[in-house]
Amino acid sequence: MAGEKVAYDEKAIQTLDALEHIRLRTGMYIGRIGDGSNPADGIYVMLKEVIDNGVDEFIMGQGKRIVINRDGPDVLVRDFGRGIPLGKVVDCVSKINTGGKYNDDVFQFSVGLNGVGTKAVNALSSKFEVVSYRDGKFKRATFERGKKTSENGGKEAKERPGTLIRFEPDPEIFGEFEWREEYLEHRLRYYAFLNSGLTLEYNGAKFVSKNGLSDLLAYELGDEMAIYEPIHCKLDRIEFSFTHTHAYGENYFSFVNGQYTNDGGTHQSAFREGVLKGVNEFARNGFAGEDVRDGFIGAVAVKVQDPVFESQTKNKLGSTDIRSWVVNAVKEQVVLWLHKNKEDADKLIEKVKNNQRIRKELSAIKKEARERAKKVAIRIPKLIDCKVHLADAKGGRREESTIFLTEGDSAGGAMIQARDVQTQAIYSLKGKPLNTHGLGREAVYKNEELYNIMRALGIEDDLEGLRYNRVVIATDADVDGMHIRNLLLTYFLRFFEELVSSGHVFILDTPIFRVRNKKETIYCYSEAERDAAVDKLKNSEVTRFKGLGEISPKEFKQFICDDDHLRRVTLGSMSDVKQALDFFMGKNTPARKEFIIEHLIADIA
Repeated sequence: MAGEKVAYDEKAIQTLDALEHIRLRTGMYIGRIGDGSNPADGIYVMLKEVIDNGVDEFIMGQGKRIVINRDGPDVLVRDFGRGIPLGKVVDCVSKINTGGKYNDDVFQFSVGLNGVGTKAVNALSSKFEVVSYRDGKFKRATFERGKKTSENGGKEAKERPGTLIRFEPDPEIFGEFEWREEYLEHRLRYYAFLNSGLTLEYNGAKFVSKNGLSDLLAYELGDEMAIYEPIHCKLDRIEFSFTHTHAYGENYFSFVNGQYTNDGGTHQSAFREGVLKGVNEFARNGFAGEDVRDGFIGAVAVKVQDPVFESQTKNKLGSTDIRSWVVNAVKEQVVLWLHKNKEDADKLIEKVKNNQRIRKELSAIKKEARERAKKVAIRIPKLIDCKVHLADAKGGRREESTIFLTEGDSAGGAMIQARDVQTQAIYSLKGKPLNTHGLGREAVYKNEELYNIMRALGIEDDLEGLRYNRVVIATDADVDGMHIRNLLLTYFLRFFEELVSSGHVFILDTPIFRVRNKKETIYCYSEAERDAAVDKLKNSEVTRFKGLGEISPKEFKQFICDDDHLRRVTLGSMSDVKQALDFFMGKNTPARKEFIIEHLIADIA
């Protein structure tokens, strides 16, 4: 009870073994737990940790094939590398800070340098099995929730060298979960892009890439979006590919030792600089960076010994010593390619010059928008900022901060009272934003609401100025709320696609119903959940929230301060996004009407 004194003495001090700590503080090791409905959920992180070991073997020239089989919740991963040394099999999957990746001669380029990966998988699995095949022998061990249940070994002449790991995520940790095939296939496809020559087999399907990162761009863009054939270069420690499209902004897929760095870092900024220098040297011009990069889409992967990341999640590289060699390598290869491919080089330069012309035409409109904003208010209207930014104008603590784009003053008022004032900002929308599908960039500056959103986020010049790590769309769970959500997503995808593709945009899940009696309260997100809650709680009261403004600040706090209620917006390929926007937000009214009627009938049936 509040105010009751609790003894703080020797009995209050606890020591957990490492695997118990993983189970107690799961989020520290695999991020969000989730139920498998989001590609960032823990079960996919567990699979990644296991596959990464096989990929590390491939990078070291040992084993060109990884087999993944799934049967219900159970997943098996078999690589054909060197196999874990038999005397250390148990230690490598159960003792923290144990592994071969501390030895640069054995594993030169690896992200998993903390010795935790498979130990976390073991601790968080209801069943876990590891088998190592090596030198005609094997060692097998099984575990339940991190506790060893059996161990045996002997001769095995038939099996090729390598490691087999089978695991089943623990329902005690993950509750009811489900593997999503599209997320698994996307992850495996990207493993293939990043490791040309490696074959990944999943339940009989094969994922393999001949051309590496250029295959990645071809997959993302489809057949029609690229203005010229993607430039592709692969050296010992760096591989990159890029092209231009007619879209706005710039988009990157950057990787360090196979790890996707969605926030970029020094390798990505050096890649950008190298491209700019290469284009300018070839064209004998001084094009501005924004002109070279508008409509740019690129992929870059580097291999770095002992990489330094700016956060535990390893989504931004901080290593500064790689900058000079990345810039120089990219510049030299870009110049060489442009000289060898005159037709595509002409298309690239034409695109840059067109960007330059449009930028100059927009300058007057931008100036007018800025002058108009100054006359309205010193600060951005409808923005209630968080203290980490009020205290630090440069946004140096961006990783801690979140902005909620919410629908109307009533919802905004409740959220303002419920929020964490240190890290959470609120921006209240005036109404439905403009549908920007098919519009030019001038629309952003001419429309007051869109311009203020851009200013609030700090992305008026480029995404480097983004002030908040998470941009959360918080709208009512009704038709109008869904429409506003789609309009905001269209705005971001049209002009700031990298904001979405790099994982900064989220949807706030808030309940539609509250079912409660004197002992318990259950929040429900569908009519089916409501009916189940009513059956469970006898003599219950049912409340339907017509909008976010009807949720009290006290109740709201548990939703906006809990990451489990945030769903990251994830994208398929860029060509899929374009097709979806054309269909749902474009002017194909008859086709869309037919789609709505068809699905409405299906729902009623």
